[in-house]
Amino acid sequence: MIAASIDVKSIILGIEHHIEQWSEIRVVSFLFALLGGIIMVAVGKLLIHWVMKLLERGLHRSKKISDLMARYTLQLVNILGWILLSIAFLQQMGLNMGPVLAGLGITGVILGFAFQETIGNLLSGVMIVINAPFRIGDYIEAGAFSGTVTDMDMICVTLATPDNKKITMSNKLVWGNPIVNYSDIERRRVELAVSVALGSDIAKTKETIRGIITSYSEVLPIPEPVVEVTKLTASSMDLVVRPWVRPSDYWKVHFRFNGEIYDRLSEAGIAVPHTQMDVHLLTGAGEGAQ
Repeated sequence: MIAASIDVKSIILGIEHHIEQWSEIRVVSFLFALLGGIIMVAVGKLLIHWVMKLLERGLHRSKKISDLMARYTLQLVNILGWILLSIAFLQQMGLNMGPVLAGLGITGVILGFAFQETIGNLLSGVMIVINAPFRIGDYIEAGAFSGTVTDMDMICVTLATPDNKKITMSNKLVWGNPIVNYSDIERRRVELAVSVALGSDIAKTKETIRGIITSYSEVLPIPEPVVEVTKLTASSMDLVVRPWVRPSDYWKVHFRFNGEIYDRLSEAGIAVPHTQMDVHLLTGAGEGAQ
């Protein structure tokens, strides 16, 4: 009985010793794996940073690639780099990534339905980058919104309005509407309207207006400014004035002309229209006279 008791104790002690040794080995292996993973992440981070810098230089040197396309490409490469580094880290920690990657196929279908708006914005961003309808700094109109493009990422486009409002629009909303780019053109036509009193000298009026427009250094000589009569009303003669300017000078010419036209017409002796009513009084004898 004593010998049997000693054998059982020896077996239990042996099992406990083996468990302790196994635990120590597992802890040491885990610590070595963790240390290797930390080193891998540090090296991978430096490698991603180096690749991003190298790619950024190459993209900025290329004349065919816009700043918008360069920024979008850098963001995409950065995200892909960190995804690959995360997979490598998990493998280093002993996680079998085969079943995980296989399961991502089914998970991807589920997430595709859940995040279809986000995926739509991502694909719309790709289409914007490929077709390049605008650049950073361009003044655009997309749908019911307009402003200067200040930023764009994989999800949204940021606009700054002339009255200093910040508008953030999804890429899908921008790409799904007509995009009007007011900056990506060599010249732009200013649409101005002038009304003078009915009966004014048409030739003199047109000559005076043309002299005002051609005196502006911002107005381009070619095409020539158009000054023509568009409509006659009961009390006015309406003219349209259409000079051509660079896009950056559009509002400068618009505001300057509207601020000067009244005084310049008055100096030339040309009257502006005023709403008026003619009243005729009829006098006469008799009971029926009014």
